[in-house]
Amino acid sequence: MKKGVQILLASFLSAFLAVFMYSKMIGPQEIIVEKPVAIPTYNNSIGGHDFPVYNNNTSSSNTHKSTVSVPTNFIKGAQAATPAVVYIKSKQVVDYNFWRGEQFGMASGSGVIISSDGYIATNNHVVENSKEITVQLNDNREYKAELIGKDPSTDIALIKIKGNNMPFVEFANSDDIDVGEWVLAVGNPFRLQSTVTAGIVSAKARNIDILRGVEGGIESFIQTDAAVNRGNSGGALVNTDGALIGINTAIITETGNYEGYSFAVPSNLVAKVIKDLKEFGAVQRGWMGVSIIDVDQEKAKVLGLKNIEGVLLSGVVQNSAAQQSGLKKGDVILQVNNKETSSVAAFMENVGQYRPGDNIEVEFIRNRKLQSTSVKLGNRISNNTITMEESSAPIENKLQDDVLMEAGLQLRDLSNSEKTRLRTDGIRVIGITADSKISDTNMEEDYIITKINNERVNSVDDFISKIQLADRRIFLDGFYEDEEGSFQYVFSK
Repeated sequence: MKKGVQILLASFLSAFLAVFMYSKMIGPQEIIVEKPVAIPTYNNSIGGHDFPVYNNNTSSSNTHKSTVSVPTNFIKGAQAATPAVVYIKSKQVVDYNFWRGEQFGMASGSGVIISSDGYIATNNHVVENSKEITVQLNDNREYKAELIGKDPSTDIALIKIKGNNMPFVEFANSDDIDVGEWVLAVGNPFRLQSTVTAGIVSAKARNIDILRGVEGGIESFIQTDAAVNRGNSGGALVNTDGALIGINTAIITETGNYEGYSFAVPSNLVAKVIKDLKEFGAVQRGWMGVSIIDVDQEKAKVLGLKNIEGVLLSGVVQNSAAQQSGLKKGDVILQVNNKETSSVAAFMENVGQYRPGDNIEVEFIRNRKLQSTSVKLGNRISNNTITMEESSAPIENKLQDDVLMEAGLQLRDLSNSEKTRLRTDGIRVIGITADSKISDTNMEEDYIITKINNERVNSVDDFISKIQLADRRIFLDGFYEDEEGSFQYVFSK
Protein backbone atom coordinates (compact mmCIF):
# COMPACT_ATOMS: atom_id res chain seq x y z
CA MET A 1 0.00 0.00 0.00
CA LYS A 2 2.76 2.42 0.96
CA LYS A 3 4.62 1.64 -2.26
CA GLY A 4 1.45 2.32 -4.29
CA VAL A 5 1.03 5.76 -2.72
CA GLN A 6 4.65 6.58 -3.51
CA ILE A 7 4.15 5.59 -7.17
CA LEU A 8 0.97 7.77 -7.40
CA LEU A 9 2.72 10.79 -5.89
CA ALA A 10 5.64 10.33 -8.26
CA SER A 11 3.23 10.25 -11.24
CA PHE A 12 1.51 13.49 -10.18
CA LEU A 13 4.88 15.19 -9.63
CA SER A 14 6.11 14.11 -13.08
CA ALA A 15 2.97 15.40 -14.80
CA PHE A 16 3.19 18.74 -13.00
CA LEU A 17 6.85 19.19 -13.95
CA ALA A 18 6.10 18.30 -17.58
CA VAL A 19 3.33 20.93 -17.85
CA PHE A 20 5.50 23.54 -16.11
CA MET A 21 8.49 22.94 -18.39
CA TYR A 22 6.27 22.98 -21.53
CA SER A 23 4.70 26.36 -20.61
CA LYS A 24 8.16 27.87 -19.97
CA MET A 25 9.75 26.53 -23.15
CA ILE A 26 6.87 26.98 -25.62
CA GLY A 27 5.10 30.16 -24.39
CA PRO A 28 1.86 31.68 -25.71
CA GLN A 29 0.72 30.57 -29.16
CA GLU A 30 -1.08 32.26 -32.04
CA ILE A 31 -4.45 30.78 -32.94
CA ILE A 32 -5.10 30.20 -36.64
CA VAL A 33 -8.72 30.82 -37.62
CA GLU A 34 -9.81 29.71 -41.08
CA LYS A 35 -12.72 31.28 -42.90
CA PRO A 36 -13.76 31.71 -46.56
CA VAL A 37 -13.21 35.10 -48.20
CA ALA A 38 -14.42 36.69 -51.42
CA ILE A 39 -11.64 38.16 -53.55
CA PRO A 40 -12.08 41.98 -53.85
CA THR A 41 -12.97 43.24 -57.31
CA TYR A 42 -11.26 46.62 -57.02
CA ASN A 43 -7.62 47.23 -57.95
CA ASN A 44 -5.35 48.83 -55.36
CA SER A 45 -2.95 50.09 -58.03
CA ILE A 46 -3.04 53.89 -57.85
CA GLY A 47 -1.66 55.73 -60.86
CA GLY A 48 1.32 53.43 -61.21
CA HIS A 49 1.80 53.19 -57.44
CA ASP A 50 0.78 49.84 -56.00
CA PHE A 51 -0.33 50.53 -52.45
CA PRO A 52 0.71 47.36 -50.64
CA VAL A 53 -2.06 44.89 -49.93
CA TYR A 54 -1.87 42.66 -46.89
CA ASN A 55 -2.17 38.97 -47.78
CA ASN A 56 -1.95 36.31 -45.12
CA ASN A 57 -2.95 33.43 -47.38
CA THR A 58 -0.56 30.53 -47.00
CA SER A 59 -2.04 28.21 -49.58
CA SER A 60 -3.50 28.32 -53.07
CA SER A 61 -6.94 27.39 -51.78
CA ASN A 62 -9.74 29.94 -51.42
CA THR A 63 -9.36 29.90 -47.64
CA HIS A 64 -8.15 32.98 -45.77
CA LYS A 65 -6.03 32.41 -42.70
CA SER A 66 -6.04 35.38 -40.33
CA THR A 67 -3.89 35.29 -37.24
CA VAL A 68 -5.59 36.39 -34.06
CA SER A 69 -3.22 37.19 -31.20
CA VAL A 70 -4.15 36.21 -27.69
CA PRO A 71 -5.85 39.16 -25.94
CA THR A 72 -2.81 39.88 -23.75
CA ASN A 73 -0.39 40.41 -26.61
CA PHE A 74 -0.77 43.06 -29.33
CA ILE A 75 2.95 43.62 -29.82
CA LYS A 76 3.10 42.46 -33.45
CA GLY A 77 0.31 44.76 -34.62
CA ALA A 78 1.59 47.74 -32.65
CA GLN A 79 5.15 47.36 -33.93
CA ALA A 80 3.95 47.08 -37.53
CA ALA A 81 1.58 50.07 -37.49
CA THR A 82 3.11 52.63 -35.12
CA PRO A 83 6.03 53.78 -37.35
CA ALA A 84 3.59 54.50 -40.21
CA VAL A 85 1.15 56.67 -38.25
CA VAL A 86 1.96 60.38 -38.36
CA TYR A 87 0.95 63.57 -36.57
CA ILE A 88 -0.60 66.22 -38.84
CA LYS A 89 -0.86 69.96 -38.22
CA SER A 90 -2.77 72.11 -40.69
CA LYS A 91 -3.10 75.88 -40.90
CA GLN A 92 -6.71 76.40 -41.91
CA VAL A 93 -8.69 79.37 -43.16
CA VAL A 94 -11.53 79.81 -40.65
CA ASP A 95 -12.91 83.20 -41.73
CA TYR A 96 -12.50 85.99 -44.23
CA ASN A 97 -12.93 89.69 -43.51
CA PHE A 98 -12.65 92.42 -46.16
CA TRP A 99 -10.60 94.64 -43.83
CA ARG A 100 -8.44 92.02 -42.13
CA GLY A 101 -8.27 89.40 -44.89
CA GLU A 102 -8.11 85.68 -44.14
CA GLN A 103 -8.34 84.51 -40.55
CA PHE A 104 -6.46 81.31 -39.69
CA GLY A 105 -6.78 78.55 -37.15
CA MET A 106 -4.76 75.41 -36.42
CA ALA A 107 -6.12 71.89 -36.68
CA SER A 108 -4.37 68.68 -35.81
CA GLY A 109 -4.95 64.99 -36.25
CA SER A 110 -3.35 61.81 -37.49
CA GLY A 111 -2.53 60.19 -40.81
CA VAL A 112 -1.37 56.84 -42.13
CA ILE A 113 1.56 56.38 -44.53
CA ILE A 114 0.35 53.93 -47.17
CA SER A 115 3.37 53.74 -49.50
CA SER A 116 7.14 53.96 -49.18
CA ASP A 117 7.22 57.14 -51.31
CA GLY A 118 5.17 59.17 -48.85
CA TYR A 119 1.46 59.00 -49.71
CA ILE A 120 -0.63 59.51 -46.57
CA ALA A 121 -4.33 58.83 -45.99
CA THR A 122 -6.16 60.98 -43.44
CA ASN A 123 -9.54 62.57 -42.79
CA ASN A 124 -10.81 65.44 -44.91
CA HIS A 125 -11.77 67.41 -41.80
CA VAL A 126 -8.13 67.31 -40.63
CA VAL A 127 -6.84 69.14 -43.72
CA GLU A 128 -9.86 70.93 -45.24
CA ASN A 129 -9.40 74.65 -46.05
CA SER A 130 -5.70 74.25 -45.24
CA LYS A 131 -3.08 76.71 -46.39
CA GLU A 132 -0.18 74.72 -44.98
CA ILE A 133 0.13 71.10 -43.85
CA THR A 134 2.97 69.80 -41.66
CA VAL A 135 3.58 66.11 -41.02
CA GLN A 136 5.61 64.78 -38.11
CA LEU A 137 6.78 61.17 -38.30
CA ASN A 138 7.04 58.77 -35.42
CA ASP A 139 10.82 59.44 -35.28
CA ASN A 140 10.13 63.23 -35.02
CA ARG A 141 11.19 64.12 -38.58
CA GLU A 142 9.00 66.89 -40.03
CA TYR A 143 7.88 67.44 -43.63
CA LYS A 144 5.69 69.87 -45.53
CA ALA A 145 2.84 67.99 -47.20
CA GLU A 146 0.97 68.54 -50.46
CA LEU A 147 -2.80 68.02 -50.63
CA ILE A 148 -3.45 65.58 -53.48
CA GLY A 149 -7.24 65.44 -53.17
CA LYS A 150 -10.15 65.18 -50.78
CA ASP A 151 -13.57 63.57 -50.64
CA PRO A 152 -16.04 65.15 -48.19
CA SER A 153 -18.60 62.41 -48.90
CA THR A 154 -16.41 59.85 -47.11
CA ASP A 155 -14.31 62.32 -45.05
CA ILE A 156 -11.13 60.94 -46.63
CA ALA A 157 -8.19 62.98 -47.98
CA LEU A 158 -4.87 62.07 -49.60
CA ILE A 159 -1.70 64.05 -48.95
CA LYS A 160 1.93 63.44 -49.86
CA ILE A 161 5.36 64.19 -48.42
CA LYS A 162 8.64 63.99 -50.32
CA GLY A 163 10.66 61.05 -49.17
CA ASN A 164 11.78 57.50 -49.87
CA ASN A 165 11.84 54.26 -47.89
CA MET A 166 9.09 55.49 -45.60
CA PRO A 167 7.51 53.03 -43.15
CA PHE A 168 3.98 52.15 -44.29
CA VAL A 169 1.04 49.91 -43.53
CA GLU A 170 -0.51 47.39 -45.89
CA PHE A 171 -4.19 47.31 -46.75
CA ALA A 172 -6.30 44.46 -45.40
CA ASN A 173 -9.67 43.46 -46.84
CA SER A 174 -12.18 45.16 -44.54
CA ASP A 175 -14.94 42.82 -45.79
CA ASP A 176 -12.99 40.02 -44.14
CA ILE A 177 -13.21 41.26 -40.56
CA ASP A 178 -15.79 39.91 -38.15
CA VAL A 179 -17.70 41.43 -35.26
CA GLY A 180 -15.83 40.45 -32.11
CA GLU A 181 -12.41 40.50 -33.77
CA TRP A 182 -9.57 42.25 -31.95
CA VAL A 183 -8.34 45.53 -33.46
CA LEU A 184 -5.90 48.32 -32.59
CA ALA A 185 -6.37 52.09 -32.98
CA VAL A 186 -3.13 54.00 -33.54
CA GLY A 187 -2.99 57.80 -33.50
CA ASN A 188 -2.07 60.98 -31.64
CA PRO A 189 -4.89 61.81 -29.18
CA PHE A 190 -4.39 65.05 -27.25
CA ARG A 191 -0.99 65.32 -29.02
CA LEU A 192 0.18 62.17 -27.24
CA GLN A 193 2.37 60.83 -30.02
CA SER A 194 2.01 57.25 -31.27
CA THR A 195 -0.67 56.05 -28.89
CA VAL A 196 -1.99 52.48 -29.30
CA THR A 197 -5.32 51.31 -27.90
CA ALA A 198 -7.09 47.98 -28.31
CA GLY A 199 -10.68 46.86 -28.64
CA ILE A 200 -12.97 44.68 -30.66
CA VAL A 201 -15.10 45.25 -33.75
CA SER A 202 -18.49 46.11 -32.24
CA ALA A 203 -20.50 46.42 -35.49
CA LYS A 204 -20.15 46.87 -39.25
CA ALA A 205 -21.96 49.10 -41.80
CA ARG A 206 -22.91 51.58 -39.09
CA ASN A 207 -24.62 54.88 -40.04
CA ILE A 208 -24.39 57.61 -37.37
CA ASP A 209 -25.55 60.63 -39.44
CA ILE A 210 -22.39 62.71 -39.00
CA LEU A 211 -22.34 63.54 -42.74
CA ARG A 212 -25.89 64.90 -42.65
CA GLY A 213 -24.94 68.16 -44.41
CA VAL A 214 -22.69 66.56 -47.01
CA GLU A 215 -24.32 65.75 -50.34
CA GLY A 216 -23.78 62.13 -51.24
CA GLY A 217 -22.31 61.31 -47.84
CA ILE A 218 -21.43 57.62 -47.41
CA GLU A 219 -21.65 56.31 -43.88
CA SER A 220 -20.88 52.64 -43.46
CA PHE A 221 -18.48 52.70 -40.56
CA ILE A 222 -16.70 49.96 -38.68
CA GLN A 223 -17.67 50.49 -35.03
CA THR A 224 -15.14 49.54 -32.36
CA ASP A 225 -14.65 50.05 -28.65
CA ALA A 226 -10.95 50.86 -29.06
CA ALA A 227 -10.34 54.21 -27.31
CA VAL A 228 -10.36 57.07 -29.85
CA ASN A 229 -10.19 60.74 -28.83
CA ARG A 230 -9.54 64.15 -30.35
CA GLY A 231 -6.36 63.90 -32.40
CA ASN A 232 -7.04 60.29 -33.41
CA SER A 233 -8.91 61.46 -36.53
CA GLY A 234 -7.19 60.12 -39.63
CA GLY A 235 -5.26 57.48 -37.69
CA ALA A 236 -5.08 53.76 -38.35
CA LEU A 237 -7.42 50.99 -37.32
CA VAL A 238 -5.44 47.78 -37.82
CA ASN A 239 -5.85 44.08 -37.20
CA THR A 240 -3.53 42.22 -34.84
CA ASP A 241 -1.02 41.74 -37.68
CA GLY A 242 -0.83 45.51 -38.16
CA ALA A 243 -2.65 45.60 -41.53
CA LEU A 244 -5.01 48.53 -42.20
CA ILE A 245 -8.74 47.80 -41.92
CA GLY A 246 -9.95 51.39 -41.50
CA ILE A 247 -9.27 55.09 -40.97
CA ASN A 248 -10.49 56.31 -37.56
CA THR A 249 -12.94 59.14 -38.17
CA ALA A 250 -15.50 59.78 -35.45
CA ILE A 251 -16.77 59.09 -31.95
CA ILE A 252 -20.19 59.34 -30.35
CA THR A 253 -19.94 61.26 -27.10
CA GLU A 254 -21.82 63.60 -24.78
CA THR A 255 -18.67 64.93 -23.09
CA GLY A 256 -16.45 65.49 -26.12
CA ASN A 257 -14.16 62.62 -25.15
CA TYR A 258 -14.21 58.85 -25.71
CA GLU A 259 -17.21 57.04 -24.22
CA GLY A 260 -16.86 53.61 -25.80
CA TYR A 261 -18.04 54.24 -29.37
CA SER A 262 -15.57 54.94 -32.17
CA PHE A 263 -16.00 54.67 -35.92
CA ALA A 264 -13.67 54.06 -38.87
CA VAL A 265 -14.07 54.25 -42.66
CA PRO A 266 -13.50 50.68 -43.99
CA SER A 267 -10.16 50.15 -45.77
CA ASN A 268 -11.82 48.86 -48.97
CA LEU A 269 -13.65 52.16 -49.35
CA VAL A 270 -10.51 54.12 -48.41
CA ALA A 271 -8.49 52.27 -51.08
CA LYS A 272 -11.02 53.14 -53.77
CA VAL A 273 -11.21 56.81 -52.74
CA ILE A 274 -7.45 57.40 -52.63
CA LYS A 275 -7.01 55.61 -55.95
CA ASP A 276 -9.43 58.06 -57.56
CA LEU A 277 -7.90 61.07 -55.80
CA LYS A 278 -4.46 60.09 -57.05
CA GLU A 279 -5.57 59.55 -60.65
CA PHE A 280 -8.22 62.24 -61.11
CA GLY A 281 -8.14 64.63 -58.16
CA ALA A 282 -11.80 63.76 -57.51
CA VAL A 283 -13.70 60.60 -56.61
CA GLN A 284 -15.33 58.73 -59.49
CA ARG A 285 -18.41 57.28 -57.86
CA GLY A 286 -20.70 54.92 -59.67
CA TRP A 287 -24.32 56.07 -59.69
CA MET A 288 -27.35 53.83 -60.07
CA GLY A 289 -29.99 56.54 -59.94
CA VAL A 290 -32.25 55.21 -57.22
CA SER A 291 -33.83 56.36 -53.98
CA ILE A 292 -33.48 53.77 -51.23
CA ILE A 293 -34.84 53.08 -47.76
CA ASP A 294 -34.29 50.33 -45.20
CA VAL A 295 -36.69 47.40 -45.02
CA ASP A 296 -38.39 47.15 -41.64
CA GLN A 297 -40.87 44.61 -40.30
CA GLU A 298 -43.91 46.46 -41.64
CA LYS A 299 -42.47 46.85 -45.15
CA ALA A 300 -41.36 43.22 -45.19
CA LYS A 301 -44.90 42.11 -44.32
CA VAL A 302 -46.48 44.30 -47.03
CA LEU A 303 -43.97 43.07 -49.63
CA GLY A 304 -44.42 39.45 -48.61
CA LEU A 305 -40.75 38.97 -47.72
CA LYS A 306 -39.76 35.90 -45.73
CA ASN A 307 -37.02 37.84 -43.93
CA ILE A 308 -36.47 41.47 -42.95
CA GLU A 309 -33.58 42.16 -45.31
CA GLY A 310 -32.33 44.27 -48.19
CA VAL A 311 -33.04 47.85 -49.27
CA LEU A 312 -36.27 48.98 -50.92
CA LEU A 313 -36.15 51.05 -54.11
CA SER A 314 -38.54 53.91 -53.33
CA GLY A 315 -37.80 55.64 -56.64
CA VAL A 316 -35.93 55.10 -59.90
CA VAL A 317 -34.60 58.01 -61.97
CA GLN A 318 -35.59 58.18 -65.64
CA ASN A 319 -32.85 57.03 -68.06
CA SER A 320 -30.62 56.06 -65.13
CA ALA A 321 -28.41 53.00 -64.91
CA ALA A 322 -31.00 51.33 -62.68
CA GLN A 323 -33.89 51.93 -65.10
CA GLN A 324 -31.85 50.79 -68.09
CA SER A 325 -31.06 47.53 -66.28
CA GLY A 326 -34.75 46.87 -65.63
CA LEU A 327 -34.93 47.77 -61.93
CA LYS A 328 -38.23 49.29 -60.80
CA LYS A 329 -39.70 51.13 -57.84
CA GLY A 330 -40.69 48.53 -55.23
CA ASP A 331 -37.81 46.14 -55.93
CA VAL A 332 -35.84 44.98 -52.87
CA ILE A 333 -32.10 44.67 -53.48
CA LEU A 334 -30.50 41.87 -51.46
CA GLN A 335 -26.95 41.71 -52.87
CA VAL A 336 -24.48 43.69 -54.96
CA ASN A 337 -21.76 41.52 -56.50
CA ASN A 338 -22.54 38.71 -54.04
CA LYS A 339 -22.21 41.04 -51.03
CA GLU A 340 -25.28 41.46 -48.84
CA THR A 341 -26.97 44.86 -48.71
CA SER A 342 -28.75 44.46 -45.40
CA SER A 343 -29.10 48.22 -44.90
CA VAL A 344 -28.83 51.55 -46.72
CA ALA A 345 -25.34 51.97 -45.25
CA ALA A 346 -24.19 48.59 -46.55
CA PHE A 347 -25.67 49.30 -50.00
CA MET A 348 -23.91 52.67 -50.22
CA GLU A 349 -20.59 51.17 -49.17
CA ASN A 350 -20.87 48.37 -51.72
CA VAL A 351 -21.83 50.57 -54.67
CA GLY A 352 -19.40 53.28 -53.53
CA GLN A 353 -16.45 51.02 -54.32
CA TYR A 354 -17.13 51.14 -58.07
CA ARG A 355 -16.66 53.69 -60.84
CA PRO A 356 -18.88 54.92 -63.68
CA GLY A 357 -18.77 52.29 -66.42
CA ASP A 358 -18.29 49.37 -64.02
CA ASN A 359 -20.78 46.51 -64.24
CA ILE A 360 -22.26 45.16 -61.04
CA GLU A 361 -24.53 42.17 -60.51
CA VAL A 362 -27.63 42.97 -58.49
CA GLU A 363 -29.81 40.34 -56.83
CA PHE A 364 -33.31 41.54 -55.94
CA ILE A 365 -36.85 40.45 -55.09
CA ARG A 366 -39.84 41.53 -57.19
CA ASN A 367 -43.33 40.19 -56.61
CA ARG A 368 -41.88 37.69 -54.10
CA LYS A 369 -39.59 36.20 -56.76
CA LEU A 370 -35.78 36.26 -56.59
CA GLN A 371 -34.24 37.83 -59.71
CA SER A 372 -30.91 39.27 -60.84
CA THR A 373 -29.69 41.84 -63.34
CA SER A 374 -26.45 43.48 -64.47
CA VAL A 375 -26.18 47.24 -63.95
CA LYS A 376 -23.66 49.38 -65.82
CA LEU A 377 -23.09 52.26 -63.43
CA GLY A 378 -23.40 55.84 -64.59
CA ASN A 379 -22.21 59.09 -63.06
CA ARG A 380 -24.04 62.14 -61.75
CA ILE A 381 -25.18 63.16 -65.25
CA SER A 382 -26.47 59.69 -66.10
CA ASN A 383 -23.74 58.47 -68.43
CA ASN A 384 -20.92 56.02 -67.76
CA THR A 385 -17.91 58.24 -68.41
CA ILE A 386 -15.39 59.36 -65.81
CA THR A 387 -15.22 63.09 -65.12
CA MET A 388 -12.16 65.10 -64.14
CA GLU A 389 -14.17 67.95 -62.66
CA GLU A 390 -14.24 68.04 -58.88
CA SER A 391 -17.72 68.61 -57.54
CA SER A 392 -20.05 67.24 -54.92
CA ALA A 393 -21.25 64.29 -56.98
CA PRO A 394 -24.58 63.08 -55.60
CA ILE A 395 -25.31 59.41 -55.14
CA GLU A 396 -28.10 57.57 -53.39
CA ASN A 397 -28.82 59.99 -50.55
CA LYS A 398 -31.60 59.13 -48.15
CA LEU A 399 -31.33 62.48 -46.32
CA GLN A 400 -32.71 64.51 -49.23
CA ASP A 401 -35.14 61.83 -50.38
CA ASP A 402 -37.79 62.81 -47.84
CA VAL A 403 -38.21 66.19 -49.55
CA LEU A 404 -37.15 65.50 -53.14
CA MET A 405 -38.58 62.02 -53.64
CA GLU A 406 -42.15 63.30 -53.46
CA ALA A 407 -41.43 65.83 -56.20
CA GLY A 408 -39.40 63.33 -58.22
CA LEU A 409 -36.16 65.29 -58.44
CA GLN A 410 -32.47 64.45 -58.22
CA LEU A 411 -30.37 67.62 -57.84
CA ARG A 412 -26.81 68.81 -57.33
CA ASP A 413 -25.13 72.14 -56.65
CA LEU A 414 -23.46 73.91 -59.55
CA SER A 415 -19.67 73.61 -59.37
CA ASN A 416 -17.54 76.75 -59.14
CA SER A 417 -16.49 76.39 -62.78
CA GLU A 418 -20.15 76.10 -63.87
CA LYS A 419 -21.10 79.20 -61.91
CA THR A 420 -18.28 81.12 -63.60
CA ARG A 421 -19.18 79.85 -67.07
CA LEU A 422 -22.93 80.40 -66.70
CA ARG A 423 -22.57 83.60 -64.65
CA THR A 424 -25.25 82.52 -62.22
CA ASP A 425 -25.90 80.59 -59.05
CA GLY A 426 -28.34 77.73 -59.11
CA ILE A 427 -28.76 73.96 -59.01
CA ARG A 428 -28.79 71.37 -61.78
CA VAL A 429 -31.42 68.69 -62.30
CA ILE A 430 -29.61 65.39 -62.82
CA GLY A 431 -32.51 62.99 -62.60
CA ILE A 432 -36.29 62.88 -62.77
CA THR A 433 -38.27 59.99 -61.30
CA ALA A 434 -40.71 58.32 -63.66
CA ASP A 435 -44.42 58.97 -63.03
CA SER A 436 -43.66 61.79 -60.58
CA LYS A 437 -45.02 65.32 -60.25
CA ILE A 438 -41.97 66.74 -62.05
CA SER A 439 -42.16 64.22 -64.90
CA ASP A 440 -45.71 65.44 -65.56
CA THR A 441 -44.35 68.97 -66.20
CA ASN A 442 -42.17 67.70 -69.10
CA MET A 443 -39.04 69.08 -67.44
CA GLU A 444 -35.85 67.47 -68.77
CA GLU A 445 -32.54 66.61 -67.13
CA ASP A 446 -29.81 69.30 -67.07
CA TYR A 447 -32.40 71.99 -66.39
CA ILE A 448 -30.75 74.65 -64.20
CA ILE A 449 -33.05 76.01 -61.49
CA THR A 450 -32.31 79.62 -60.54
CA LYS A 451 -35.52 80.58 -58.69
CA ILE A 452 -38.29 78.95 -56.71
CA ASN A 453 -41.44 81.05 -56.32
CA ASN A 454 -39.44 84.05 -57.56
CA GLU A 455 -36.75 83.65 -54.88
CA ARG A 456 -33.13 82.97 -55.80
CA VAL A 457 -31.79 79.44 -55.22
CA ASN A 458 -28.09 79.03 -54.41
CA SER A 459 -27.81 75.39 -53.37
CA VAL A 460 -29.71 72.13 -52.95
CA ASP A 461 -30.06 72.78 -49.21
CA ASP A 462 -31.45 76.23 -50.02
CA PHE A 463 -33.94 74.66 -52.45
CA ILE A 464 -35.09 72.13 -49.84
CA SER A 465 -35.62 74.87 -47.24
CA LYS A 466 -37.64 77.00 -49.64
CA ILE A 467 -39.81 74.14 -50.91
CA GLN A 468 -40.65 73.16 -47.33
CA LEU A 469 -41.81 76.71 -46.56
CA ALA A 470 -43.66 77.21 -49.84
CA ASP A 471 -47.42 77.13 -50.29
CA ARG A 472 -49.14 74.43 -52.31
CA ARG A 473 -48.15 75.76 -55.74
CA ILE A 474 -44.45 75.67 -56.71
CA PHE A 475 -43.08 77.81 -59.57
CA LEU A 476 -39.57 76.95 -60.82
CA ASP A 477 -37.63 79.32 -63.08
CA GLY A 478 -34.45 78.44 -64.94
CA PHE A 479 -32.87 77.59 -68.26
CA TYR A 480 -31.08 74.97 -70.33
CA GLU A 481 -27.50 75.58 -71.45
CA ASP A 482 -28.23 74.60 -75.04
CA GLU A 483 -31.57 76.39 -75.33
CA GLU A 484 -32.33 80.09 -75.74
CA GLY A 485 -34.55 81.89 -73.25
CA SER A 486 -35.90 80.89 -69.86
CA PHE A 487 -38.33 78.15 -68.89
CA GLN A 488 -40.85 77.93 -66.05
CA TYR A 489 -42.39 74.77 -64.61
CA VAL A 490 -45.28 74.58 -62.17
CA PHE A 491 -46.38 71.73 -59.90
CA SER A 492 -48.25 71.24 -56.64
CA LYS A 493 -46.81 69.95 -53.36
